[in-house]
Amino acid sequence: MEFKINDVNISEKELEVTYTFDEIKKDLDIEVQKQTKKLQIPGFRKGKVPAPLLKKMFGDAFEQEASEKVAGKKFWDVAEENHLHPIGKPAITDIKFVPGESLFFKITYEVLPQIEAKDYKGLDIEVPDLVAKDEDVEHEIKHILKANETFEPSDVVSGDDCTLDVDIQRVDKDGKPFEGSKQESLQIDLSNQRVAKEIIENSKDKKVGESFKFTFNDVRTIKNKEGVDEKFTEVLEYNAVIKAIKKSIIPLLDEALIKKVTKDKVSTEPELKEQIRNDIQSYYEHQIDDILRNKLITQIISNNEFNPPKSLLANVLEDYVKREEEEAKKQGYKKYDKEEGKKRLAKSAEVEVKWYILKEAIQKQEDISISDEELNQLAAKDAAETGIAVEKLITYYKSSNYSSKIIENKVFQFLKENNNIKKVEPDKSHIHNHEEHEHEG
Repeated sequence: MEFKINDVNISEKELEVTYTFDEIKKDLDIEVQKQTKKLQIPGFRKGKVPAPLLKKMFGDAFEQEASEKVAGKKFWDVAEENHLHPIGKPAITDIKFVPGESLFFKITYEVLPQIEAKDYKGLDIEVPDLVAKDEDVEHEIKHILKANETFEPSDVVSGDDCTLDVDIQRVDKDGKPFEGSKQESLQIDLSNQRVAKEIIENSKDKKVGESFKFTFNDVRTIKNKEGVDEKFTEVLEYNAVIKAIKKSIIPLLDEALIKKVTKDKVSTEPELKEQIRNDIQSYYEHQIDDILRNKLITQIISNNEFNPPKSLLANVLEDYVKREEEEAKKQGYKKYDKEEGKKRLAKSAEVEVKWYILKEAIQKQEDISISDEELNQLAAKDAAETGIAVEKLITYYKSSNYSSKIIENKVFQFLKENNNIKKVEPDKSHIHNHEEHEHEG
């Protein structure tokens, strides 16, 4: 057997192999036998037709067809013996079988590219300087008080501290209701920032049993005659009948409430505010890390252009689409457009595959690993918190992908320490909603 390997690109190889007939005769006979097993010829039992007769009747047809099966099998033999580590499904691109003489074939296959990562240190990366401010703390305090409010019945809408139970119905310009448009017992919390000011203003001083009107801008996208999407706004008018009014009673921020919402961790207002500030800052730090990680990955991928394995890209993309489709079903969507999903998620799949390859390269080049001593220290720390034996934790770390996650974090830490990270004034897009904290009670 003779073979050579050609480089198609960084992720794709081509294997050329030549076998003598004697080297493949046994495998060839096995494959021919599989093909003729169900063959029925008058005068012979099924599958028992002598080989010479088959040769006379069909010539080399069975051997020619069997040669492709043999080529596929032999590829994996060569791959295992020579540690080629193919991924995905190999493809035969050329095959020449000469009966009684030889079998030649070419097979292309993909591998994880062994690349030399470059330009991943000394980069200038900007991240938002997110700092917990007094107004953030006060906003969270208001949220805590709101989450622990109580209500008392009221006969009149005194302001935005009320919640209304209303029946609403769409009406025309003359006030006549549209049939089938009535919605009953809708709850409108006038303190909610998303409630239109018109509702707050028009309902003020109204009593139970009275009504008020408001409008709603229904914005839709429609196609014009040229097939181009255009936004269309229709002003809808509604009439609301007040069935009940509840007035909000905001509690005092006293020791009892503070203990309740913090589960007895703190008991005074200054302690609560400090805890809230620390929680918000911790939340911001996680955000900064996420932004930094994404910017580093984007920049490093941009600095290292290469073709990732197509089969790996396809597998990751398929997994993305499958997970999104399953989530869509959970959310109650009856139809999910897989083709649209593939187009939309293709870039994310490419980033994941490229970063996986680059991360492995950086880890290797910088000799980033986790030692047994580090695992022991981590296990001892986790054992003290969980009560699980150290030995069991170490076994779990080594048998699962937990060690990989630890190393991935070490790679990120290395990149943080070896690049120029500059904090800049944040814009609004960096400040996410942080209302949901453990203080809600």
